Amino acid sequence: MQGLNQDVLVLNSDYEPINICNMRRAIGLIYLGKVDVLHSDSITVHSATTALVSPSVVRLKYHIRRPMPRLRLSRRSIFARDGYTCQYCGHTGKDLTIDHVIPRRLGGRTDWENLVCCCRKCNTKKGDKSLQQVGFALARLPRRPKWIPFVSLTKFVDGRQNKVWRDYLPHFGHFGETAKPD
Repeated sequence: MQGLNQDVLVLNSDYEPINICNMRRAIGLIYLGKVDVLHSDSITVHSATTALVSPSVVRLKYHIRRPMPRLRLSRRSIFARDGYTCQYCGHTGKDLTIDHVIPRRLGGRTDWENLVCCCRKCNTKKGDKSLQQVGFALARLPRRPKWIPFVSLTKFVDGRQNKVWRDYLPHFGHFGETAKPD
C-alpha cells in the first residue's frame, strides 16, 4: 500500500504545526480518537472492515506542550534556507554544495551568516578566494532564520509546496525563496 507512506501534517490543538507523520501513524491517531481530521485527500485506504479517506491535515484534540526546538546548522538546513538555489548564479539542481562566503583561510567561520548554497561550477571558480576577487555577488545575504519551525526546516520548506498545508504553515519569505537581484 503506497498510500500509507504519504505525509500528513499534524497540528497542535491551537493549530500550530508540530509534526509531519506518515499515513499509517495518522490513521492510528484517528483510530485512537486523539485527532480530528481537518482535510482529507482523494485516496481511500481500506482495511478488512472499513474504508477511510486519507487525511492530509489532522489536529490534536488535547494540547501538547513542547520545548522550543533548536535550529541546527546542517547542510540540509542551508539548502532549505536558500531554496536549493546557488546564491551566486541562481542555478537549481542536484549538484549543489556549501560554500564559505568568507573562506576559512581568511578567517571565515562555519555559521549561518557565512555559509551559502552553491553550485559546483561556482564553487570551483570561487575556490578559497573572496567575492571581490572573483567578481561574485550574493543573491541574498545569508542569515540565521529568525523563526524556528517545530518540524524540520527541510520538511517545512517542502510542506510549503502543499496547497492545503500552506494555510497552516506560517509564511516567512526568506525560507526557500531566493530574492532576485536588481
